[in-house]
Amino acid sequence: KQSEVPGVMAKADIKPKSMHRAKIWSDDVENLYRFQQAGYRDEVEYKQVKQVDVVECWPETGFVKKLQRRDNTFYYYNRQRECEDKDVHKVKVYVY
Repeated sequence: KQSEVPGVMAKADIKPKSMHRAKIWSDDVENLYRFQQAGYRDEVEYKQVKQVDVVECWPETGFVKKLQRRDNTFYYYNRQRECEDKDVHKVKVYVY
């Protein structure tokens, strides 16, 4: 069964074509900020690395609620916006 796993990973290994920085805050930028704080490019990379289908989100806002870092510690996020205006330009937006 283990031999199947690398083949599945190779197919799912999606690489971004380009990257630019966020200029203004949006819901998408907020979620990207949370993934990047936890050490991932975005939701695509998180799902590849952690082998999960669904990321836990707040039902009210749709923002990411909880992420597991690569060292298996967890990051928990608030319902409200966490990416402040001064941090928006740090967020990398990947294009696939």
